[in-house]
Amino acid sequence: MSEIDRRVLQTIVATANDHFFIVSGDGQIVDISPGAEAVYGVSREELLASSVQQLQAAGVLKPSISMEVMRTRRPAQLMQVTGTGRRVIAEAYPVFVDGRLERIISRSRDLTDLQLLQDEYALLQKRFSEHLKRSQAAPDAEEQALDDALDNLQVRSSVMREIALLLKRVAPSDANVLMLGESGVGKTAFAKQLHRWSQRCDGPFIDVNCAAIPENLFESEMFGYQPGAFSGAARQGKAGLLEQAEGGTLFLDEIGELPLLMQTKLLKVIQDGSLTRLGDTRPRKVNFRLVVATNQDLAKQVEAGRFRLDLYYRLNVIPVTLPPLRDRREDIPDLVEACLSRLNQRYGRQKILDTRVWSTLMGSEWPGNVRELENWLERAWLSSPTDQIEVPAVLPHAEQHPASLPSASLAAKPITALEPQETLKQYLARLERETLEELCNTLPSTYAIAERLGISQSSVVRRLQRYGIKVAK
Repeated sequence: MSEIDRRVLQTIVATANDHFFIVSGDGQIVDISPGAEAVYGVSREELLASSVQQLQAAGVLKPSISMEVMRTRRPAQLMQVTGTGRRVIAEAYPVFVDGRLERIISRSRDLTDLQLLQDEYALLQKRFSEHLKRSQAAPDAEEQALDDALDNLQVRSSVMREIALLLKRVAPSDANVLMLGESGVGKTAFAKQLHRWSQRCDGPFIDVNCAAIPENLFESEMFGYQPGAFSGAARQGKAGLLEQAEGGTLFLDEIGELPLLMQTKLLKVIQDGSLTRLGDTRPRKVNFRLVVATNQDLAKQVEAGRFRLDLYYRLNVIPVTLPPLRDRREDIPDLVEACLSRLNQRYGRQKILDTRVWSTLMGSEWPGNVRELENWLERAWLSSPTDQIEVPAVLPHAEQHPASLPSASLAAKPITALEPQETLKQYLARLERETLEELCNTLPSTYAIAERLGISQSSVVRRLQRYGIKVAK
């Protein structure tokens, strides 16, 4: 290595915000960045005289990520608790020469302050919840202001009003919000309301379903591209969805389905506030508020290696969990009335509910939550010949007997024979396509199909796109 290259490397290590370790292939520490002393509680001289094996045995590294790389010979990422009690995200990468592990480069980022802020936020949530319960008998000015600002959100239950109040309080900031909850609970509706309450309300609200964009098109759709970036690219180029959200809110639904490569690129955009289009070398500044949603357990996704730990902590600044509809039945009457009003306006008739329908509406479990409730109401509205909506033959999912399910005919359908010259792969693809076509003609949504097949909704979307099938209206 030349003297210039050596000094460049020293400058990078010495000035980086992250804490760098350069370790030999057998675990001896070769170099560290100065800031590592404070985080790990050991002087630079002691660290340079040690090995990662010794530091792990002494409890300085709990655990050592370099030892994980030595064991697997692959890049690694994990959470560490240092000897000083700091929580850090650590990443490490092997350096091979002629197939031999010569160096391990690791870097760590201190997350303790972020964790303290999240703990403080959780405490504020708890205190506010207790205050809300004490003041139920006499709504204060803030409660009245919430009623005036809710727009089209139907929230009567105390838990949903608490969530709405919290969102209203954090809306003026640009903090990232992570919305959690089952499919159909209303995460998109609350994200839109958060945007309306924010200082970016005059900007665009860009709604992106990460599961609905094919992986091979994801980068061009999200980051945009320059003219001639790839075969079939528009001659004038195209701004991606991230650029389209400029000055507004970017809502990424089904964030758990984001491919790992795109997770890395999204993390860089969040950190740098800029992006580079496909086929371009010039970074472009972007300015948007990020809100994401998922029905998955992202912590388990991180443990399984399907979601980046550092991205998870970047997104999990303001976590909001929306409860399922079965746990907040007080909201059902308002949701039903609002949906019925939309149906009457859409179809040009003024239908009313038979009083006997309410026992079905209030007593059902609604595993598909608000989305299933709205789909069931529309089916009941369309199937009622008079202006009085009665209980339809098809009851909500939880009250159906398996024999009455529209897709039950699949079980009785004879298995088709293997055609001449047809391979096993072709045969299975044909059966999958025929099954999806039949379900699309009998079930109302991709969520219902996913539930019937026992797979995720995003998997159903990808399969329908593969075969060019759409759910019948």
